[in-house]
Amino acid sequence: MSDLALHGGRPVRPALLPYGRQALTDDDVQAVLGVLRSDWLTTGPQVEAFERALARAVDAPHVVAVTSGTAALHAAMFAAGIGQDDEVIVPAITFAASANAVVYQGGRPVFADVRADTLNVDPADVAAKMSPRTRAIVAVDFAGQPADLDALGAMARERGALLVEDAAHALGAESRGRRVGALADLTTFSFHPVKHVTTGEGGAVATADAALAARLRRFRNHGLETSPAERHARGDAYSPMVDLGYNYRLSDVQCALGASQLARLEPILKRRAEIAHRYQAELAHLPGLTLPAVAPDVRHAWHLFTALLDLPRLTADRRTILAALRAENIGATVHYVPVYWHPYYEARGYRRGACPRAEWAFERLLTLPLFPAMSEGDVEDVVRAVQKVLGHYAR
Repeated sequence: MSDLALHGGRPVRPALLPYGRQALTDDDVQAVLGVLRSDWLTTGPQVEAFERALARAVDAPHVVAVTSGTAALHAAMFAAGIGQDDEVIVPAITFAASANAVVYQGGRPVFADVRADTLNVDPADVAAKMSPRTRAIVAVDFAGQPADLDALGAMARERGALLVEDAAHALGAESRGRRVGALADLTTFSFHPVKHVTTGEGGAVATADAALAARLRRFRNHGLETSPAERHARGDAYSPMVDLGYNYRLSDVQCALGASQLARLEPILKRRAEIAHRYQAELAHLPGLTLPAVAPDVRHAWHLFTALLDLPRLTADRRTILAALRAENIGATVHYVPVYWHPYYEARGYRRGACPRAEWAFERLLTLPLFPAMSEGDVEDVVRAVQKVLGHYAR
């Protein structure tokens, strides 16, 4: 095995391979140009067209587009009626926005531990953390694998709470043959550039409940009762503001890009799965590495490929392994630090030790590059770099 680039050796590749990246086509560019040349840059026909296309893609009766995945979570918390001092169960391993959206509404996140095999939230720990003040459960589809939505949904219904699925990683995923999108009371998506489909920045909330959809639409438009098109059709001079909402409107420019990208969702999902399956085949028996478990009854969307370092079989910690891979020009990273470890939450009384499996996993987590535009050579570079680095640090 050649010397590590971290120690002055030659790196596996000459330029950095990021962990994720958007892929744009000429069709995407033409779709955006068409809107730029039209009469509507925002609140126009492309927004509804994108929402209809997304609703079909996720088998949901209603979809409301917003400005980001975070805005989608915020809107979902509003629609769920989360208010001052309400409790919402949130997985410990997720991006901070999953919990922050609860705080935006005055609620209190209660963190639940994750399963050791999939790193999705553990329904048993959710049950243990629920109280009479629990108003909602957030189920994060970590890395693109649906959480146990049936168990969590039953738990929520029994307590009179709502299930909010954070599917930012899971566009196109399936659970027991059903497409993620209408399996929870509210399902949120993200269209950041590293996600399956991008609108630059953007998000959406899907629901089967018409009343929740109406609340979402008001919330994204300043809390106004009617949209500009409805106001024009009625001849009204103004729209009454009935809720305290926000300007979370996604523009026609962004929606045109999203609709163009969405038309390629199945090839995107297929390519992501191909890369993940190659990693599984090439790295499954590598000492010092444990690959992610996949439940037999799901279609994994493979937004991320995460693995756990088997530290007792290595002479280095995760920080060193990460630095060594980056020196090889492999953009490995980490998803995620337990949310309550962030200084903001620590300052508000959250303490380490609350979710032992999540904390154990964080010290070992490693995310490898995975995005559809990766070539076979790129995939080979990742495999070679992981083998090189872990081979060097193997006990």
